[in-house]
Amino acid sequence: MVHVTEDVFAAGAVNPFTKKTEPIRRFTLSNGNRMSVQVITLGATITSIKTEDVSGQLDDVTLGFDDLAGYQSDKNPYFGATIGRVCNRVANGRFRLDGEVVEVSKNRDNKFQLHGGFVGFDKAHWDVVAVRQDGVTLSHTNPDGHEGYPGQVTATVSFTLSEDNCLHVRMMAESDKPTPVNLTNHSYFNLAGHKAGANGLYEHTIEINAYGITETDKDSIPTGKVTLVDGTSFDLRVPSNLGERLKQLQPARGYDDNFCVEFDPPQPFANVARATHPPSGRWLEVVSNQPGVQFYTSNFMPDVERGEPAIPGKGGAAYAKHGAFCLETQKFPDSVNHSNFPSTTLRPGEHYNHEVIYKFGVSHTV
Repeated sequence: MVHVTEDVFAAGAVNPFTKKTEPIRRFTLSNGNRMSVQVITLGATITSIKTEDVSGQLDDVTLGFDDLAGYQSDKNPYFGATIGRVCNRVANGRFRLDGEVVEVSKNRDNKFQLHGGFVGFDKAHWDVVAVRQDGVTLSHTNPDGHEGYPGQVTATVSFTLSEDNCLHVRMMAESDKPTPVNLTNHSYFNLAGHKAGANGLYEHTIEINAYGITETDKDSIPTGKVTLVDGTSFDLRVPSNLGERLKQLQPARGYDDNFCVEFDPPQPFANVARATHPPSGRWLEVVSNQPGVQFYTSNFMPDVERGEPAIPGKGGAAYAKHGAFCLETQKFPDSVNHSNFPSTTLRPGEHYNHEVIYKFGVSHTV
């Protein structure tokens, strides 16, 4: 039986939209398999996912912080957060919408926008809409003009846990004016345990069901071209050891690429990816209705070998480069500037609907 409990994660935090001080609420979703998921109202953020390994050992497999200060720190690389109004990059902070030029904030080196701008959905205090037996639904109303985007957007995210260890995240949105919407969840996973670092990550195998990647420049801005993965180090259609693949990518820092997911019409969902950690037996499968997935291997977390201080995480963890991976389901980055990419434009009367399922399990033979 799945059940949900609530407590207070932080007693007082200033809401960046209302300027009021209010508590940050935390919800714990638990099932009969000892799996649990914790979500807080700050950023509709997943702060913890605990699952058993093959010997029954329970561990947290997603990165995060113990306290509000960690999540509010400029060292927080969006751990577990809901990202919006537009995730990933918007080139030059500019695009055309119905013939009009729209200028949005440029929060990365004053060159482009990343993950919704200076105050994205990850920094909002989300309202609690419903607490169900198996989950919770949160809502955020993003005002017209925020970070330069037209239209008031009302977004909801529901988190649901099943008895068979599926975390189902459903992101929905409506707008009163045409505007781009592209949401994602930015959880950082390490199936060896959130403290296991790069050595744990290198033990994983990864499989991504994608026919191509969106080619990018040095700032990870798409050029508009889709490169087929055949014969490249981006062909992950057959399970591959991640440590070996990262070596092959050198001198590149690692993976930080949008993979174009292979669908099997008319099925609305695709098997996006599967990660396994053979020493623990844990595996994660990702299923979604989105055309892309950003595979990111935490390349820009601190490089401790170069003397950069690690990010102090929950439970005394020290998070550093290659300490986790992300599988961020999404429409393609910078779609607003590429007519050949799936459209992110949401118009009045339309419904944005993004569903992603993270299924966890263990295997005795991997």
